[in-house]
Amino acid sequence: MKQELIRLLCAKSFKYSPKPVFRLVSGKMSSFYVNCKPTTLSPRGLYLTGNLVFEAVRESDIAAIGGLTFGADPIAVAAAFASELHHRPIKAFSIRKTRKDHGIVRWIEGDLQAGERVAVIDDVATTGGSTIKAIQRARSEGLQVVQAVILVDRQEGGLQNIARHVPLVTALITRDDLLACLASTPQDG
Repeated sequence: MKQELIRLLCAKSFKYSPKPVFRLVSGKMSSFYVNCKPTTLSPRGLYLTGNLVFEAVRESDIAAIGGLTFGADPIAVAAAFASELHHRPIKAFSIRKTRKDHGIVRWIEGDLQAGERVAVIDDVATTGGSTIKAIQRARSEGLQVVQAVILVDRQEGGLQNIARHVPLVTALITRDDLLACLASTPQDG
């Protein structure tokens, strides 16, 4: 499953240029660009991602999985769906980018209770900033964040930064995996 997901990400979500032409959220220019959404919102991508993320958290005794909207949302839903198919249900949740200011004021949407053990997920990690923000917001709502799972690690220090905030950090796929796939794929021309 992992190799198939790497190939799908390579085809749908990964861009490379010898010159740094891609502007990242940080403003920094990069030779690599990863947008996981075309993969994680495709039927096969949902299936592969959901099963692989579920396997990554299966032994962590968590009640729920989620992260910052929007990148984490399809991954959380796919993992929750896969967990039910494996008869080990894990709930999905979503962390807002701005806190809800009406009704019940909160950062998180989902069927969660304070004190529950959760995993925070993200589609891509560069510096780890968005994952760390998700961990902090989950903890501010009383959740115990025990694991972080990253779909694609850009290998630029993000996992190490995240590891300062949560005991277990896992990346399913690395930039090197995607570059190896790209190198083995025949190019048009």
